[in-house]
Amino acid sequence: MLVSTCFIDLKPSGELVPIHIVTKASQLPPEFLEPSPDKKLVIGFDCEGVDLCRNGTLCIMQLAFPDAIYLVDAIEGGKTLVEACKPALESSNITKFNIKLHNVFDTQIAYKLIEEQEGGTKVPDDYISFVGLLADPRYCGISYLEKQEVRVLLRQDPNFWKYRPLSELMVRAATDDVRFLLYIYNKMIVKMNQKSLWYLAVRGALYCRCFCITDNDYADWPPLPSIPEELLTDDNVPEEEILSVVDVPPGKMGLVIGRKGASILAIKESCNAEIFIGGAKGPPDKVFVIGPVKQVRKAEAILRGRMVETGDLNMISKISKIADIDHAPCVLVSERSCEKLRLNVKSVKWI
Repeated sequence: MLVSTCFIDLKPSGELVPIHIVTKASQLPPEFLEPSPDKKLVIGFDCEGVDLCRNGTLCIMQLAFPDAIYLVDAIEGGKTLVEACKPALESSNITKFNIKLHNVFDTQIAYKLIEEQEGGTKVPDDYISFVGLLADPRYCGISYLEKQEVRVLLRQDPNFWKYRPLSELMVRAATDDVRFLLYIYNKMIVKMNQKSLWYLAVRGALYCRCFCITDNDYADWPPLPSIPEELLTDDNVPEEEILSVVDVPPGKMGLVIGRKGASILAIKESCNAEIFIGGAKGPPDKVFVIGPVKQVRKAEAILRGRMVETGDLNMISKISKIADIDHAPCVLVSERSCEKLRLNVKSVKWI
């Protein structure tokens, strides 16, 4: 049976919506389970679990609709429930805040693009946290004190999200991670010009691939958007962007990162590209570079140089490149949470 645990405000204005705990697919909205091009949806999405990376355990998926929030209990519902959600989470007809992530609108990327569009200075690693985004009065203007409380509990017990029944704190924390995403999405989307929206679509899609490593160069992923024709007539035509996955040999990541991160920061400052390291929550032996082709190649060369500082030329990593930007519209919104799952992001998808 679908259980309504309580009501909660979905907007800063205080409008209340029900929260449902879901253990069976039949308890989810039909328009979510059977996505249709005739009915576009925008949903907030996040997920919680234990060591959500390659071999972690998914515990909860949060789905925020305009009129309700659904907490999909992957522990109680198991693989059958998760598989039932897959078509919707990979559909181009549903815009979600967070999953093989198709049509993602990453709120951190969107925030940075809006800042640059409005004349802000581009700074490496200048990404706002979800707590910071919520606090910004332009988008939400609320504090999120419980986030820190949950982080403390997770450090004390990494299995926090596996326990059942769900406690009031677990329900509240899971809900708080998605309940304002649609509101923030609507605030952001009206600020972005066409060029920013294109960059958001491409960077969001490429970022999703960083934590969903495959052996087929992402051949089964939806194609990436091409530059809109309207922008091709602009005096300042945007450059196509690519993703390069750099495999770092054992024992060499320290050379890439440097003392207190000095080396990787210097690389980021010298290249007009986004550079990410998998670390504990993603592939620990890879560096991801996203940006214009020339800047990505420059970053690759510097990374290769860092990895051979000891003189062992045989230890240069193999660079896997995804060089083509394919053609198809796809966007997704979310906070930078892709690393939480091989197929996760805290996000909203936009079409």
